[in-house]
Amino acid sequence: MLPESLWPVPYFLDPGSLSVDAVTTFCVSILLSITINAEAQAFVSNLLGDRRIEPKDRLHFNAFLHLDVLGTICYFVGGFGWARSFDIDSSKFEHPRLYTVISRVAGPVANLLLASIVGSVVMIFNKMEYNPRVFLMLVGVNVTTAIYNLIPIPPLAMGHVVLELFPQVDQRFRTLALQVGPFLVLALAFLERVSHHSIFSPYFNPVIMAIYNYLGSG
Repeated sequence: MLPESLWPVPYFLDPGSLSVDAVTTFCVSILLSITINAEAQAFVSNLLGDRRIEPKDRLHFNAFLHLDVLGTICYFVGGFGWARSFDIDSSKFEHPRLYTVISRVAGPVANLLLASIVGSVVMIFNKMEYNPRVFLMLVGVNVTTAIYNLIPIPPLAMGHVVLELFPQVDQRFRTLALQVGPFLVLALAFLERVSHHSIFSPYFNPVIMAIYNYLGSG
C-alpha cells in the first residue's frame, strides 16, 4: 500500500495553501535535481573526450552555479525545469554526434538513478514506520525532471538530441532553436497551468506517476 504522505506529482506550489516544509523541500529538491543533471552531463562529456583545463562550468557541484533563470521559473510554473546549459565541444569526441547525444541524455538518466537511490531510502523509512515525505519530494522532482526532458525542444535533453540527429538543419535555425527554446517551453508550461488545457501532461504524467508510485511504495 502506498504511504499516505505521497506528494502530488508533478508538484506545484499552491499560493493558497503554502507550507514552510513543502516550499523548503521543493526548493532543495530542485537544487539537487539540477545539480545531478548538469554534473552528469559534464562528467560523461569529460569521460568521452571533451576535457577542459580548470572547467568553471562543470564538476564543481555548486547547485547555484547550475541554476538557469527560465529553467528555475519553469519548476515553479510547470513542476519541471532544466539546468544552465554548458558548452560541449563535439570536435573533441571520436564520434561527435553520438557522444554529444550520450552526454546530453546523461542528465535525465542521472535524475532517474538518483530517484531510484532515494526510493531505497523511502523503503527503509517505510519499514521503520517513519514519514518519508522529504525523500518522496526528491523522488518526485527528479522523476518529473527526467521524463519532461523528453520534450523535443532545447534546452531539454530530447531537444538537443533532435538537433544532433538532423545535422542537415541550417545553423541559423539551430541557433534560433537554442535561443527561443527555453522561452517556448516556459510559455507552454505557463499556458497549460493557467488555461488548464492539456499540452504535456497527458503524455508524460502517467509515466511519471507510474515510476513515482513504484519508487514511493518501497
